[in-house]
Amino acid sequence: MSTQTVTVTGMTCGHCASSVREEVGSIPGVTTVDVDLATGLVTIASDTELDEGAIAEAVAEAGYQVAS
Repeated sequence: MSTQTVTVTGMTCGHCASSVREEVGSIPGVTTVDVDLATGLVTIASDTELDEGAIAEAVAEAGYQVAS
């Protein structure tokens, strides 16, 4: 089991958080995605360590960006 966190910019509402949760949750191996809308912190639990590029791509697909 692996846990990773990223900060996502641009989320302003529950729908934003749901979009990110759905896209990141579709990455193979992801078991849970927790989004803290107030801080932009996204915590991802997965079976194995995920590629940061795959996470950034999923966040971009939802319409947001991972903070650098």
